[in-house]
Amino acid sequence: MKKNVKKVENRGIDSTELIIALNELEKEKGIKKEYVLESIETALVTAYKRNFDVNTDNVKITMNSETGEIHVYEELTVVEEVEDDKTQISLEDAKKIDTKFNLGDIVDKELMPKNFGRIAAQTAKQVIVQRIREASRDVIFNEFSEKKGEIVSGIVQKVDKNIVVLDLGKIEGIMPIKEQIPTETYYVNQKLRACIANVEKGQKGSTQIIVSRANNEFLRKLFELEIPEIYEGLIEIKSISRDPGKRCKVAVYSQNENIDPVGSCVGQKGIRIQNIINELSGEKIDVIEWHEDPSTYIAEALLPAQVMAVDIKDEEKFAQVIVPDDQLSLAIGKSGQNARLAAKLTNWKIDIKSESQFREMIKQMQQEDKEDEVESTEGE
Repeated sequence: MKKNVKKVENRGIDSTELIIALNELEKEKGIKKEYVLESIETALVTAYKRNFDVNTDNVKITMNSETGEIHVYEELTVVEEVEDDKTQISLEDAKKIDTKFNLGDIVDKELMPKNFGRIAAQTAKQVIVQRIREASRDVIFNEFSEKKGEIVSGIVQKVDKNIVVLDLGKIEGIMPIKEQIPTETYYVNQKLRACIANVEKGQKGSTQIIVSRANNEFLRKLFELEIPEIYEGLIEIKSISRDPGKRCKVAVYSQNENIDPVGSCVGQKGIRIQNIINELSGEKIDVIEWHEDPSTYIAEALLPAQVMAVDIKDEEKFAQVIVPDDQLSLAIGKSGQNARLAAKLTNWKIDIKSESQFREMIKQMQQEDKEDEVESTEGE
């Protein structure tokens, strides 16, 4: 089925300024001109039907993407005998427009109702404002979605009991209480760095940026920024466990035998790791070397405590760790922090006992075995 358009000279609405504005929008905000034009055309059809009391669906409005001229058409089907002049045109009348028309073809008959130019201009303006708003939100959403996990800088705009609001330039970032470092105090106009934890679509298409200073990704990115070997991939961060604001453990590894992963992270005189500690407001950082052997890895994870022995049960991912008597409290840590972080870092269940406790446990087991033997003998 072919379409033919009856063209009438100088009947379009000249909207050159509109096209110039759309070109600028595309250049400055990345909003595709075709996207806005399509939306304007759809809105114009609705405006036309509303203002001229048209109920049929055969109205079509186009806008020239180069000149901005707007044209209104009614689509009429070519028939032998017209039963509805709002949707049909006779073959005889169609032939007057173009002799090539046949039955069943669609004729685009151009209309230009009085005052529609003013209505069209108002409608186009409304659509542009709406689409700019929507497209800008989409641009921001896509931009920040690509930055998920990256560090951004912002100025604190608002602080209340549960959230901190950061001005990120194009949009605000929200830092909920669970994403804040508990030991930090935030204040208005404070400059902060944070990690983009999540990007969500809010009500009416708005974009909500969730930022964090407490998650592991923020710490990971700080290591990448301060330690070139990690950024370049020469050193790999295998695992992180954090008690934000208090202490964290970071397991690092390098395939290159000539690179000391722990030493590279700490830096000469500890300057590299100190920069990260300063950013985290004094959070203590244990950098340990990752090992494929779980016994060695678990012993490293419990640093700074010294470990005597590690007995593992692979199927249960359980490790029994023995430490010297004077190292027990250090291995467990205040409120169990060191042991808890080590378990989280290695993903193993860890039970720590001092040498004396272990000897007492062995002695008790031996005593129980002797008692079992006696009972067995008496039973015989």
